[in-house]
Amino acid sequence: MKLNLREINKRVESEADAYGLLEQLRWPDGPVCPHCGNTKAYFLKPSNGNSRATGPKKTMSQRRVWKCASCRKQFSVLTGTIFHGTKVPVQTWLTVMVQMCSAKNGISAREVERMHGVTPETAWFMLHRLREAMKRDPLAGVLRGTIVADETYVGGDPKNRHASKVAAIEPERIGGGVGRPNQHTDKTPVLALVNRETGEVRAQVVAETTVNAGNISKFLGSHVDLANSVLHTDESRVYNEVGPQFIDHQQVNHSKKEYVRDGVSTNRAEGFFAQLKRSIDGTHHHVSPEHLHRYVNEFAFRYSTCKMDDSVRLQTMVDQAAGRRLTYKPLTEG
Repeated sequence: MKLNLREINKRVESEADAYGLLEQLRWPDGPVCPHCGNTKAYFLKPSNGNSRATGPKKTMSQRRVWKCASCRKQFSVLTGTIFHGTKVPVQTWLTVMVQMCSAKNGISAREVERMHGVTPETAWFMLHRLREAMKRDPLAGVLRGTIVADETYVGGDPKNRHASKVAAIEPERIGGGVGRPNQHTDKTPVLALVNRETGEVRAQVVAETTVNAGNISKFLGSHVDLANSVLHTDESRVYNEVGPQFIDHQQVNHSKKEYVRDGVSTNRAEGFFAQLKRSIDGTHHHVSPEHLHRYVNEFAFRYSTCKMDDSVRLQTMVDQAAGRRLTYKPLTEG
């Protein structure tokens, strides 16, 4: 199904149409009960054929409701997904999803607010729910082949801060991390692995204040089949401990201006970081450390699916929307 903004505007003339289109995306073979998994369900057609009264105020709604033939519970295409409980029209959700899947640099909450007439809080919450659907499937297999590994630090340059703010940085965050000069910094470390054969990236925000051999080994061990892979890194010593567990460990020495040697480089991971940082700076302007991992998931999803058509990428997001409900209060409580 080819979907872009023009196609959605042509196919969706009402909220009922939007529900129908989302049903086609989520249930291509017919409705599936989110409560028991049964594939036989009955559509509860409104008495007037178009809308029904819902809620204590009996507000008229075009929401399409189904009833399971097995457990007898009612559900809609939104039940048990990232859209569960939303009061935002499905038409708006579809448009924002297309924009988010097709915009290489992402889309900011302020842009959604202006374009779709929602509050800043609603726009921010919508985008975080979509980022939840972009998160890597926890059951996804490990990477194998040629793995490019690198790390970066996300955040403002300490030298641009007022002296009083630099002095307020916690003592444990003094020192720039591996290969960096000693300075006051509270930048957030991010690790990335790129499979050169498939183009898939696995990226993760590091909970500690710096990258070390311990968290590097843990990250690589949980995402890579070490015994059947080759590792490409820079000259950083943090990889020396885990390197011998690979078939081969090749390094390029950036300190000696060596960036590519016989096909060995970290350019793929650095390209991912460049896109991430440019977009945070140019599109979002500011990302808090508490939510940085959600933005990293978003850009990792788009990077890993960059060879896909936008419609296929949208379908992939919808396929991952089930079972990932995200509510506002836990999100804002950190």
